Amino acid sequence: MAGKRVLVVDDDVKTVELVKLYLNRDGYKVLAAYDGVEALRLAREGHPDLIVLDLMLPGIDGLEICRTLRDESDVPIVMLTARTTDEDKLTGLGLGADDYVTKPFSPRELAARVRAVLRRLPGERGPAEIKHGELTMNFAKHKASLAGRALNLSPTEFKLLGVLAKEPGRVFSRAQLIEQALGYDFVGFDRTMDVHILNLRRKLEPDSNHPKYVKTVYGVGYKFLEGEQ
Repeated sequence: MAGKRVLVVDDDVKTVELVKLYLNRDGYKVLAAYDGVEALRLAREGHPDLIVLDLMLPGIDGLEICRTLRDESDVPIVMLTARTTDEDKLTGLGLGADDYVTKPFSPRELAARVRAVLRRLPGERGPAEIKHGELTMNFAKHKASLAGRALNLSPTEFKLLGVLAKEPGRVFSRAQLIEQALGYDFVGFDRTMDVHILNLRRKLEPDSNHPKYVKTVYGVGYKFLEGEQ
C-alpha cells in the first residue's frame, strides 16, 4: 500500500506531526490540514485514499465534514477524537465513518487501523463481479446496484455487503463480520456492526424496517437471503 495518500486533519500540530511520522514510515504520502475549511479543500483537490479526521475542529467540525464528504465520495474515513461516549461513536459511524479512534491514542494502533481500512477496499481477491437477483456487485470497480439503481455505499458498507452476499444463507456472527469486513478484532463495542448494518439497510432495502436482503438472526448475527421474503 506504499504510495497511498492519507489526509490527516487535526488542529493540534504535534498530533498531526506524530501521525505523519508513523504513516510516512509505512510508506504513505501524508497531506495535513488544521481546520475544517482546509480539510474540505484538500479532500476535494488532493484526492486522498483515506482521511484521518478529528471531530473537534475550528471552522467546520469533523461531523459536518464527514456528512459533506459522504454526499460527494466514498473515501474511507477514520475519525480521531477525544469524545469517548458510545453516542459520539455511533453518531460518527452513522454518518459513514469507517473506523473510530479515541484520544489519547497509540500512533502505532492508528497506523494499524489505517492499514486495516485500506486492506478491506475491494478489488484484490475473489470474483470481479457477483449477481444475486436484482443486486449486482462489481468489486473491480467498487460499484453496487439494485435493479439498475446505483447504491452509494461507503467502503465499509460495500465490504460488509460483499462478505454477506458471497455466501448467501450463511449466518455470520458480529465478531466474524467485524473480522472479515473491518479487518481486525474489535473488543467491547458490538454496536459498531449494528450501526453499519443499519446504514447498509437504508441504502439497500426497499423498506429498511422490514429488510428482505440482510436478515437478522436473533442471538447470532446476520445473513444474506438474495431478496427472499
